Amino acid sequence: MRRPLHSGIKTVLYAVAIFFLTPGGARGPLDADRMTASVRIFYAPRDNLREIDRAVISGARQTIDFTGYVLTDRSIVEALSDAARRGVKVRLYLDPDQPAVRRPDANPAFWSLVGQKGVEARIKTGGNDLMHLKAYQVDTRILRSGSANFSVSGGQYQDNDLLLIEGRDAVGSFVRQFEYLWDRPGNTPLNRDMPPAARRFLGDDRP
Repeated sequence: MRRPLHSGIKTVLYAVAIFFLTPGGARGPLDADRMTASVRIFYAPRDNLREIDRAVISGARQTIDFTGYVLTDRSIVEALSDAARRGVKVRLYLDPDQPAVRRPDANPAFWSLVGQKGVEARIKTGGNDLMHLKAYQVDTRILRSGSANFSVSGGQYQDNDLLLIEGRDAVGSFVRQFEYLWDRPGNTPLNRDMPPAARRFLGDDRP
């Protein structure tokens, strides 16, 4: 009578081990979505993150999906404009607290970018939470992420990191998140004719 009981216990223990040791039985957040990717990490001010951003954007051939808390670095704005002129589809998703929106005359390059063919821009509106991502994907091939804002100080002088991630799963995860952000109800589209004062700082105030 002991042998069937012993055998049954072994079977249960084996099943429990399989459950916890295989990806399907993973319980922790680090095991929920396993990805394989190549990652390169850069640190400012040791590395000039602005140059890295310009180089990555300059390599785009098809698509750029771009999220930023602020976009004030003229060299990055110009790199995005150059990409659009090459026929790259550029989508920008930004926080409403953009200096170019609050002071349109101070950043004509931004509005020139927004008005280009092949460029779409939307501002997160509704709620008080920041759109704080500083990331973009290029050609569903490479993902840029990290702490650095797209500003001169953020990319060159502050203590920040920049990650370049190459891997289908990682880039695909960002693409799915971008589509979710892009389709949020209440987003405000930006276009070239939006000033004066960016429609009173996105309150619209149409006559």
